[in-house]
Amino acid sequence: MMNTTVRRPLATIALAFALGAAVPAAALAKNPMVGGAPMYASKTIVENAVNSKDHTTLVAAVKAAGLVDTLSGPGPFTVFAPTNAAFAKLPAGTVETLVKPENKATLTKILTYHVVPGTYTAKDLMKLAKDGGGEAQLKTVEGEPLVVQSKGKKVYVTDAKGSTATVTTANVMQSNGVIHVINGVLQP
Repeated sequence: MMNTTVRRPLATIALAFALGAAVPAAALAKNPMVGGAPMYASKTIVENAVNSKDHTTLVAAVKAAGLVDTLSGPGPFTVFAPTNAAFAKLPAGTVETLVKPENKATLTKILTYHVVPGTYTAKDLMKLAKDGGGEAQLKTVEGEPLVVQSKGKKVYVTDAKGSTATVTTANVMQSNGVIHVINGVLQP
């Protein structure tokens, strides 16, 4: 059973993934480009994500999981959005298997693991890590924590299985949160 708080972050995750791919490095830039499309701060994660050519896999996954309405909600959400290239690193057939109707629960669990309630900019994440002695845990919408670390000016996110993804584009601001594009798919 899923409550609306969980459903909204899932939708946000999906949309965030879709729009976060190729955002310019300029943090908090007005209408940054991601996947060849402008990301408007006045639009939701979903409204932006569907236009990113770098997040078509994420958008398809969000649709298959039924999270579009959730991610279109008010949030706010922080979404760690894997690019198409990140999904391509998974074992062959993984994405195709996950988007099948019979695997909706597993797909939803993975997608909601990429969403954290609240808005955390890269600066916020770096401060949390510094205050935590080098790392900080963030509770995801899925329920399991992610570990955030910073080294220099880079932010890293480590999942429950010990795999680490790098934030490649930070601070893609949305009307219902923020997206950080990552180069890996996180697993609870």
